[in-house]
Amino acid sequence: MKNIFIIGSKGIPSNYGGFETFVEKLTEYKMSDEIKYHVACMANDNKEFEYNNARCFNVAVPNIGPAKAIMYDLKALSRVYDYIRTHNVKNAVVYILACRIGPFMKSYKRKFSKLGVPVLLNPDGHEWKRAKWSAPVRAYWKISERLMIKNTDLAICDSKAIEVYIKEDYKQYSPRTTFIAYGATVNEPAELDFEKYNSWLKQWKLDINEYYLIVGRFVPENNYELMIREFMKSSTKKSLVIVTNVEQNKFYSELKVRTSFDKDSRIKFVGTIYDQNLLYQVRKNAFGYLHGHEVGGTNPSLLEALATTPLNLLLDVSFNKEVGADAALYFGKQEGSLSNTITQADLLTTNELSVKEQLAKNRIEDYYSWEMIIKKYEETFLGL
Repeated sequence: MKNIFIIGSKGIPSNYGGFETFVEKLTEYKMSDEIKYHVACMANDNKEFEYNNARCFNVAVPNIGPAKAIMYDLKALSRVYDYIRTHNVKNAVVYILACRIGPFMKSYKRKFSKLGVPVLLNPDGHEWKRAKWSAPVRAYWKISERLMIKNTDLAICDSKAIEVYIKEDYKQYSPRTTFIAYGATVNEPAELDFEKYNSWLKQWKLDINEYYLIVGRFVPENNYELMIREFMKSSTKKSLVIVTNVEQNKFYSELKVRTSFDKDSRIKFVGTIYDQNLLYQVRKNAFGYLHGHEVGGTNPSLLEALATTPLNLLLDVSFNKEVGADAALYFGKQEGSLSNTITQADLLTTNELSVKEQLAKNRIEDYYSWEMIIKKYEETFLGL
């Protein structure tokens, strides 16, 4: 029996976030009886419980601001070490999600090595590039990433581009890497609440297939300003629906001043949609999806878009092209690129739209299905 200890996600059951959804699916779709998962969960207590046949253990962490995530990882890692040592756990593997605790990794790696426990890492994306962080924080992220790569037995990258970056930037450590993508599904909910969706359309004065859609965190590096400016320049009669949390968001206020998007009736900030049934219908019945992410590896919201939205317009960066391939249209950051792509999209025939939609679904089924991803993970864990 392989005992896989996962730290770095906020835990399961999953309410939000890419890593949380990943751990949810990893445990939900478990195929092998030779694997037992142990999942750290951020909480206000230290209770244990079972979920998806995984042993989940809460880790109480005080709310100390940005350093909370670092403290959470360190406390979870200490709990894992104590548990393995105290219970004399055999065939244990530690899998750390994200590169937050690099300065502390050398000592922990040494301790786990003495127990014969390999330490694996998912380096995530280029967190040190995110504009939301101050310069000192970005510097910490980069140093932490380097030290995490230096002190891991295997880096599991969810993007081929990230794997190439890890191998090239840290070649002095000869890092051992493998590529296993993030997953998605094209299955629609068992029962769709059409009445709720129609009510949502009426609330926002929208029609089916007559809106473009953006879903994602409202942060500068996701290029909201670029997409909003270019959409405002376009002559499309369709709306732009933006599903994101902008309450008490400084970036939202600044963007309103810089772009005056509130004066364009086509642009609609609709807040967050936590109802997954409704969100599926919002995605499914959009005319097209705009994706401006340029930091990170395989993006979960992009996979969901390819799985559900008929047409996808993606920022032309390596991470997005790796996922979208020929199933999407691409735009650059230069002025006029996206507005021209929107015009091109509006002119596509029904047949051309159907071809793109099928190509997108094929991408998900052939390369990003959760069943395929889980199978690769289990083979990796059992092969250690």
